[in-house]
Amino acid sequence: MAPPRRIALATKNEHKLVEITRICSDWSVEWVTIRDRDPGTFPDVDEIGDTYLDNASLKARAVADALGIPALADDSGIEVDALGGRPGPRSARFAGPDATDERNLAELIRSIRGIPAAGLTARYRCVAASVAPGGGLVSAEGLCEGTLTTRPRGNGGFGYDPIFVPVGWDRTMAELEPDEKDRISHRGRAFRALRALLSDE
Repeated sequence: MAPPRRIALATKNEHKLVEITRICSDWSVEWVTIRDRDPGTFPDVDEIGDTYLDNASLKARAVADALGIPALADDSGIEVDALGGRPGPRSARFAGPDATDERNLAELIRSIRGIPAAGLTARYRCVAASVAPGGGLVSAEGLCEGTLTTRPRGNGGFGYDPIFVPVGWDRTMAELEPDEKDRISHRGRAFRALRALLSDE
């Protein structure tokens, strides 16, 4: 069975909207986004969950119930081994509740200064979730392993991309072309896996 014909993307983050619609450009669906609706019709959701799945499902369920159509959402983060897996699900709030990408990036660089390069292993993790109004949850996870650098490079991507070097590459995620990033990224892998699960239902 194919994915539903109309799906809402449960995010108000313009960076994520661009990336998800690009990753899912081959889905034969009509995307409903906050760009198309009165922003008030998309509920604000506090990401209070302890896990990526908690937060992704909270967002997807709120939007599915509000709009009356299936919704997709994701939650993602960076996990630094030398920091015990932090910031993890707190990645968007690493430098505080209202932190910008720039402040979070600066805080992570500060946190890893002095750690030998060999100890700067990390990964991006993403959980993508699909929820139908009043219905069940389907989710999938994607990982991208890499290492960190304390010197930001590149102007693409967002978040921690300027200091994350994927395994097998000598460029940061922010230096990759969009199609290169989508092919290996945690988000790309999660949404491709989710599509496969939805197609099998």
